[in-house]
Amino acid sequence: MLLWVPYAAAQFPERTVRLLVGFGAGGGTDISARLLARSLTETWGRSVVVENRPGADAAIATAEIARARPDGYNLLVTTTAIAITPAQQKQTWDPQASFEPITLIGSAHSLVVVHPSLPVHSVKELIALAKARPGELNYSTSGTGSSNHLPAELFQYLTGVKLVRINYKGAGPALVGLMSGEAQVMFATATSATPHMASGRVRGLAVTSAKRSALVNLPTIAESGVPGYDFAGPIGLVAPARTPPAVINRLNQEIVRALRQPHMAKRIMDSGAELVASTPAEYGATIAAEIATWGKVIRQGGLTVP
Repeated sequence: MLLWVPYAAAQFPERTVRLLVGFGAGGGTDISARLLARSLTETWGRSVVVENRPGADAAIATAEIARARPDGYNLLVTTTAIAITPAQQKQTWDPQASFEPITLIGSAHSLVVVHPSLPVHSVKELIALAKARPGELNYSTSGTGSSNHLPAELFQYLTGVKLVRINYKGAGPALVGLMSGEAQVMFATATSATPHMASGRVRGLAVTSAKRSALVNLPTIAESGVPGYDFAGPIGLVAPARTPPAVINRLNQEIVRALRQPHMAKRIMDSGAELVASTPAEYGATIAAEIATWGKVIRQGGLTVP
């Protein structure tokens, strides 16, 4: 085995590599996976295919990779869901023990946006209004645990404000609900919100990430009066636990090289994310931080599923 592992890493890949995505086709995670698959296929001369396994907040795809043979040929493109889903409902896999992190691909930012009739132009003004009118302001989401629900829960957790959640059947209808005035606030993805900011149908207040985004000229929520606020929507790649370190390192080197091609950064940004391309250890630290942060938010918000 000691002789096989370096040989296997040096020869990798010798057959088709599969990237599983726990969400439907067309979303930001799926787009990132397909961009990466295309680039790696060209580099390796071997097929890299994307397979979508949507459902159960990505738990179906995640469980499948947790059970897969740890040889580097079955990988998972994942998001905050890998840290959040087990905190909401018991799973057959553990977000750390069941996987080997490979790299953080990118970071998908969201924006806090409001209906233009709401008399606020900053996060501080939104907090003040929400505290003056507790339980009167609605925010729209596409459901519990979604990328537009969790940043709102974190916002309430850190500020002490109380907003009323309205669930819609998808992020698109949730944004329509905001633009119609049925909801007053939404934590929307940058790609979905910015066209409507330009048209004046919604007003952008801040980005949810810890650092300002190149995608839009807005301050962060943290610098707008909510210290410690950070929701960056990490998109990363993991392998099953016990995948040999030599194979993980080979995957990391090849994937980071592919991601750092000039055209890749632009395409990933166009999909609503910013390129990261990290080491395995850095991505592992990100997963650990997500588990710690969202565990607190989920418990306080009563977001667990029976």
